[in-house]
Amino acid sequence: MFTGIVSDLGEVLDVEEKAEGLRRLTIACGYDPDSIDIGASIACSGICLTVVGRGRTGNRSSFAVDAAAETLRMTTAQTWRRGAKLNLERSLRLGDELGGHMVSGHVDGIAELIARDDFLDSAELTLRVPAALARFIAPKGSVALDGVSLTVNKVDGDTFSVLIIPHTLQVTTLGALRPGARLNIEVDQMARYAARLLESMPH
Repeated sequence: MFTGIVSDLGEVLDVEEKAEGLRRLTIACGYDPDSIDIGASIACSGICLTVVGRGRTGNRSSFAVDAAAETLRMTTAQTWRRGAKLNLERSLRLGDELGGHMVSGHVDGIAELIARDDFLDSAELTLRVPAALARFIAPKGSVALDGVSLTVNKVDGDTFSVLIIPHTLQVTTLGALRPGARLNIEVDQMARYAARLLESMPH
């Protein structure tokens, strides 16, 4: 589990095609490699991936993960190339502060940034989501975009907006986004459970 509070900005150093549709990604990070366990989970721009290697690449700390065919099909990992910047978050440990909202790292789909309005010290992003996900998004509800926990501002059909504060613009990949960008989206788990409960109730 994660909270959607980004703890590092990573960079893809290498992309290697493996057997059976697997793609191995080596990602530079600021974490001490000795503190990363093989088999640990790290959210990479919102995707929960399992560490299969760790060490140093040149003078940089790095870890390796494998993205399976389904992950590549469902997420923006299909487009990651050398130099791509990724929001990183290590999995929650017992006693950690829950600063955002509960995020599983299981991406529901891809949202498209259709507008960006910059203000003096913040930015409003407007995104379009697949119709099947729109019903899970509500004003004042939570959503994770590329692994960042955000509060929904406005909703209009299959579009919604979020307001990004200066700190988030500075320490995540969201600051560099422009219209046309595609982001991994995970809807709030509570919204998903509530919708499922309503569907199962007799009419």
